Amino acid sequence: MLQSLTTARPDKVTKGSLCASLYGFLHQVYDCTTIWRCTSQRNMSGIMTEKRPFFYGWVILIIGFITIVGGFICRNTFSVFYPAIVNEFGWTRGNTALIFSINILFYGLFAPIAGAMADRFRPRYVLAAGAILMGIGMAGCSLATERWQFFLLYGVVAAIGLSMAGWAPVATLLANWFVRKRALVFGILGAGFGLSLISASGAQYVISSFGWQTAYVVIGLFIVLLIAPVSIIFVRRTPADRSLHPDGMTAEEAETELARISEYRAASEWRKKDWSLWSAIRTRQFWLLLLIWLCSLGVVEQLAVSHQVYFYLDAGYTPMASATFYSIFGICFAIGNLIGAFSDRTGRERFFIPASLISAIFIALYFVMRDTTTPWLPPLIAVGFGTSFGTIPCVLNATLADLFHGKHYGKIAGSMLVGFAGGGMLSPWLAGYLHDITGHYFPTYVILVAAMVASAVMMWFVAPRKLNPIRQY
Repeated sequence: MLQSLTTARPDKVTKGSLCASLYGFLHQVYDCTTIWRCTSQRNMSGIMTEKRPFFYGWVILIIGFITIVGGFICRNTFSVFYPAIVNEFGWTRGNTALIFSINILFYGLFAPIAGAMADRFRPRYVLAAGAILMGIGMAGCSLATERWQFFLLYGVVAAIGLSMAGWAPVATLLANWFVRKRALVFGILGAGFGLSLISASGAQYVISSFGWQTAYVVIGLFIVLLIAPVSIIFVRRTPADRSLHPDGMTAEEAETELARISEYRAASEWRKKDWSLWSAIRTRQFWLLLLIWLCSLGVVEQLAVSHQVYFYLDAGYTPMASATFYSIFGICFAIGNLIGAFSDRTGRERFFIPASLISAIFIALYFVMRDTTTPWLPPLIAVGFGTSFGTIPCVLNATLADLFHGKHYGKIAGSMLVGFAGGGMLSPWLAGYLHDITGHYFPTYVILVAAMVASAVMMWFVAPRKLNPIRQY
């Protein structure tokens, strides 16, 4: 868990490059500032007051947040592109939704590879390469006129790019820097995902004003310029690369924590295991978590991302109003992720199960949203569904890290996204197909409610409270 306490992996920077010059300048400024602060804090006896150094992990967290926001704009704006593409080419909803389904499929299939790349190679180059691939895929969609072109550019190229600059590599990176407050860290990352949903309103404005082709180019360029430069310049794999320790601990605190962890892990067979992907897949908990990923993040989240705007359009709301409700959902989803950090104190399933059931209740309100005669209902659903469901990714990722963190965590986290891909690939197409044959989304609402209830039940049987209870710091 804390290999970074003792292992250093220096990150070399090529001399003479612009990035190296900028890095050197910032490093000198930081050193001078530190010396000045320490000197100014000498007490009257001339003894220097020891100050805890700035923890570079917060920089890594900020970059991870930026990467999640920028990267998932690629996926989370599909909901506003979806009606525009259907209207442009006259394709059915089911066939058009396959574009999104293929994106989810390749994202999930490539995620274990992306996680392994983050384990093996320098994460800054992995993230930057992923951002460039995403930008190429998104901008290339502006030239697409056939479904197979969308399948290739958005479904394959952009999806592989998102895998490389998406959740698995970023979560793997941050798990090296933070140990004590993982739910908080994952909550902040999840908030980034929620904020990316807000981009739907901006994308809708560009689509309405300049066309969907221009919107694809703008988003593609934005992703590359936002993620690639900061990743290359500032990202470092472990605290040891900056002569630091996880969570900003001092050397003495790190030694104490390492001894505490050794004692803690030795207390049970589960905690003292050095988990690999092979040993993890032989446990019941791995498969239950995989199914929860499939139901909650695969089915529910991806249906919300791909079809939610159409839920409101079919009830009679305008495209801009529908995109606004979708953005409200995104804001509340971000807030929910931060609320999920309280699972660090309450325990994972004690938080996850009620949140899942509350989400199911708010989803059920879609059954009564038949027209525009209840204008208070869409914002109520967006707030309630967004906030309660927003806690789910945070707690779920923290549970996985609690149970299986180690030097192979990137592969294990990436494998979870295979389950996510299974649900995410099938559900958007199925919802579109069911709408094509029934003319409404009622069957989809049933699927959403059932998936949340099933997730709550399965988390009870994962029982992280029995295997690795939350420690209070």
